[in-house]
Amino acid sequence: MAKLYIIPTPIGNLEDITLRALRILKEVDLILAEDTRTSSHLLKHYGISTRMESHHMYNEHRSVNQVAAKLMSGMNIALITDAGTPGISDPGFLLVRLCRDKGIDVETLPGATAFVPALVNSGFPCDRFCFEGFLPVKKGRQTRIRELSEETRSIIIYESPYRLVKTLGQLSEAFGDDRMACVSREISKLHEENRRGTLRELHDWYEANEPKGEIVLTVTGKKD
Repeated sequence: MAKLYIIPTPIGNLEDITLRALRILKEVDLILAEDTRTSSHLLKHYGISTRMESHHMYNEHRSVNQVAAKLMSGMNIALITDAGTPGISDPGFLLVRLCRDKGIDVETLPGATAFVPALVNSGFPCDRFCFEGFLPVKKGRQTRIRELSEETRSIIIYESPYRLVKTLGQLSEAFGDDRMACVSREISKLHEENRRGTLRELHDWYEANEPKGEIVLTVTGKKD
């Protein structure tokens, strides 16, 4: 039986990948990619010609058993996503769980993920924190925000640029206008930005200045 490798890929700068990750991507029999078109740029940049297949949120439930069968037949397989670490707000959890259940070895490499640099750059306490990923878009959203308003640890949220202003407004109403926060945008890319302020200040800024790119929002916890 072979092994499944979970390989983090750069979230911006293509140099943000380990030598070990590059070696494994060259050595495995198959790479599962969230979007083969996106991943082809990374593989081409490093001269990696390993065969790729699609593995994304829309086919993940159907394909995990097929992938497990390939692993059990002796194929070494690497899983990557468009950016960051598979399983962190990206496909990967279902496949890892199935492999563990079937006794298939899983090896997860350390590497790029957006929320760690965002948290450190914020200057907020990072000894204890709460990672939320994406908030519910509709059902359960207000309930979750109310629950988070009582959270005393630093809170990390992934957000779309199209919903950022709405989210900042909702958090401001639930947490209070003066709660400090930091919007980290385009981490590890040419136009990286880390903007600190109160929730209300950030809401007003991005309402007047349309945000673009990948966003991580860090909010200070409620004071005891």
